[in-house]
Amino acid sequence: MNTLYDIDQIYRAMGFHCPPFRITPDTTFFFPHSQYLTALGRLRFGASSGGLTVLTGEVGLGKTLLCRYFLRQLAEAPEVRTAYIFNPKQSYGELLASLYRDLTGEDIQAHAPGAIHDALYQQLIRLAGEGKRVIFIVDEAHALEPSLIEGLRLLTNLETEDRKLASLMLFGQTELDELLATRQLRALRERITVWHKLRPFGWMETAEYVNHRINKARESGNFCFTRAALTAVRYYTSGIPRRINILCDRALLAAFSQQKSRVDLPLLRLAAREVFGRASMN
Repeated sequence: MNTLYDIDQIYRAMGFHCPPFRITPDTTFFFPHSQYLTALGRLRFGASSGGLTVLTGEVGLGKTLLCRYFLRQLAEAPEVRTAYIFNPKQSYGELLASLYRDLTGEDIQAHAPGAIHDALYQQLIRLAGEGKRVIFIVDEAHALEPSLIEGLRLLTNLETEDRKLASLMLFGQTELDELLATRQLRALRERITVWHKLRPFGWMETAEYVNHRINKARESGNFCFTRAALTAVRYYTSGIPRRINILCDRALLAAFSQQKSRVDLPLLRLAAREVFGRASMN
């Protein structure tokens, strides 16, 4: 007899149609908290202004999910075309070729960066003539070499007599803040029109976030976290969404193994010991 659990069956048995706390950037779980809504508003302003937008935050604060949610919104705007770079570890020529491919759906035949740049410029001119606004978005931008950032800045210089041909958005960890503060990138720094920084959740925000994901995934039943457990989640995770997801997922599995319909403080402490190797809480 097979004694192994089907992980999906575990969540279904607890009343969920999908795992509530998976760490993949699933936009259906977007948390409409004021911090993220403010960030989206500033991203929209940056996209409209045609300038340079920077969004940074510590590891695990939800930058990639926010980036993809914003991309999903842009996809609904017929006047906007986007090119998305999720792997910044490329040469300048490869980066330009990726942008060209996203805009046209075709691989460019040229190999020299100068030739690719010229071809990309012609595409931007064509799209501007069609009334389109182009937005270049780079995720994990803290991994970009300074020379690549400077090259991307030059792309935002492309313009007609009355408008910029493209705007640029950089999403990255706090190392990007440090990189942009260097003397080497001072010309780019002066062109930043929006610079937004994400922060960890507070105590109430953490509780709202956990309950939001529980309710999004719920299909039946009344599984919940107690108030004491929610307070402990903030204590152990410092309000960082990725750490919250990891801890709460482990707590769910602990509740399942003990046939409980809620996560209380002892269960949360047990999960914290398994995940972080500590369970003390003053």
